[in-house]
Amino acid sequence: MSLPPPLPPSLPNGGEEHRLHPWSWLFVLLMQLRHYLLPLVALLVFGQRSDRDPMWAQLIPLTAIAALVLVSVLQYLSYRYRIGNDAITVRSGLLARNRREIPFARIHNVEVRQNPLHRLFGVAELRLESAGGVRPEAEMRVLRLDQALALEQLVRQRGQAPEPTPGGAPAASVVPSDDEQVLLRLSSWDVLRMGLLSNRGWALAIAAFGVLFQTVPRPVMDDAIQRGGREAFGYASHLHTGVTGGLVLLAAVLLLGWLLLRVLSVVLTLLRYHGFTLSERERRLTVSTGLLSRTRSSVARRRIQAWTLGESTLQRWFGLRQLRIDSAAGGPSRDDDRALRELAPLAGASACDGLVRHLLPQLQWPPQQWQPIPQRGWWRLSLSTLLTVPLLTAALYWRWGLPALALLAWLPVSLLIAHRQMARMGWHLDGQFVAVRGGWWKRWWRWAELDKVQGLRLQRSPLDKLLGTASLQLDTAGAHGDVALALRYLPQARAHALMEELATALARRKLRW
Repeated sequence: MSLPPPLPPSLPNGGEEHRLHPWSWLFVLLMQLRHYLLPLVALLVFGQRSDRDPMWAQLIPLTAIAALVLVSVLQYLSYRYRIGNDAITVRSGLLARNRREIPFARIHNVEVRQNPLHRLFGVAELRLESAGGVRPEAEMRVLRLDQALALEQLVRQRGQAPEPTPGGAPAASVVPSDDEQVLLRLSSWDVLRMGLLSNRGWALAIAAFGVLFQTVPRPVMDDAIQRGGREAFGYASHLHTGVTGGLVLLAAVLLLGWLLLRVLSVVLTLLRYHGFTLSERERRLTVSTGLLSRTRSSVARRRIQAWTLGESTLQRWFGLRQLRIDSAAGGPSRDDDRALRELAPLAGASACDGLVRHLLPQLQWPPQQWQPIPQRGWWRLSLSTLLTVPLLTAALYWRWGLPALALLAWLPVSLLIAHRQMARMGWHLDGQFVAVRGGWWKRWWRWAELDKVQGLRLQRSPLDKLLGTASLQLDTAGAHGDVALALRYLPQARAHALMEELATALARRKLRW
């Protein structure tokens, strides 16, 4: 029996319980203050309305802060961890004591995070995630940076498992290596171009307006809009620009707003993707990214369950795509940055295909031939528009008259989009993997190895029964993709035959996840 790799020098001795970094309580306190910030501010601002308020009312905020400090220190004193040969043991809790055993082989994702304050103190937050957990198995707030990186390396070494060969026999164990191969690195120009082609600014602006309308009272918001509109109209009327000048001024304002949103998108993208690097060591992928807050997340190649390629219209014009993965760690309710999701946030189409061929050498990507979807019933993709637009037009016509009929012009556009989408849909199935594709404005490709498929589901809606079609859904662990791995709108007989074929193939294969 081979001995486990020795502990790196920066880690504490194995077999003994150890505390976190001495400043750990401070970061726990800051995290708690972030959750209770608004109530504390409300107490400080509205709790002292006059000098006649009793002393105890003024001490409530200070007492609450002191209680949070005490809780943070107690959490630090009660948290212990021990590094064993096969697992990490974590003890926590003051009154209710908890003990968690986390085997190295069960850790699917390791994440090392540093915000600006972490970088100032030279520490990092470490998160260990297993399959399907809504919360991480362990959150270590905080460790020295060298200890966090060494623990990540230890998980990579001791969590290795033999990769099965296509014939079913286990391959030789992976030999530990310190050589790290960089698979993709984004330059500053790549990140800048990503920001210009993204809509992050629009998303943030819409979210900010939504929060504003939810928090500000309706009369105050209506009054602000009316007053702002009157002032803007009055300013424009004093310019005496006329109709043409007014249109030019409106176009200039819209252009300025669009440019500001582009700048906001670039800033948000730089904050998140600056220094993006995808590397591989010992069959484990690691992504490092971030400008102010740095995140280092890693996942074993064998833990990847499904793959998704995507491209928007603008990205397609520039020959760029995105490559995302689904792993068994986390779940749909998790934040997007809590596990490794993006292998290539933006890269050339050939670079993405080359990355897939490198990580999945046993597959033939892209497939040489896609099976088309029968075009019968293509209009079903715009069925919701065909139902809602006439009703909305009728309601607007009752209120505004003939100008509301212009909304009906969207119907032929929607039908054209539906026809194009159905024409591009397709699927591929061979002895190694199953793949689907779709979209027109925003195109996507999604696939998974057959050894990662966990279940099959045949679906038929009332419209499917009318048209004689069915859809075959394939489930994998940790499916978080924007699109489902499904063969949609197949003829009923073909869908049943494919389900029988896949069920027989899956019964003979061992699930790998």
